[in-house]
Amino acid sequence: MAEVKIERKRLKNFLEFSKEKNWKEGPLELLRFIIKYGFQNSVPNLTILLRVFLTKVVSMASCERSFSKLKLIKNYLRSTMSNHRLTNLAILSIEREYTESLDVEEIIKDFAIRKVRRINT
Repeated sequence: MAEVKIERKRLKNFLEFSKEKNWKEGPLELLRFIIKYGFQNSVPNLTILLRVFLTKVVSMASCERSFSKLKLIKNYLRSTMSNHRLTNLAILSIEREYTESLDVEEIIKDFAIRKVRRINT
């Protein structure tokens, strides 16, 4: 904890002497300021704290979105599917942006090539 206090004072001094003021806009801009001027080695703990803080916000939203999608899927097809199918549908729904970018025809062709059954003659 003492190291973080020292790093905080050090960063405060960097910021006071800086001509840039966009770091005041939020934690992302503060992290960009630290990286831009190469202060990661001078304030390593604060750099890690900022990265964890910024990552946690994204992962919480992703988690909440996942549960929301799962709830919609379960309500729609509650009793007609297995857990395995429900899990796969949830993944497809949650990762919709990626799923929409897939070429379905190419996937079908690839599947057909891999699943060719050979008849011994």
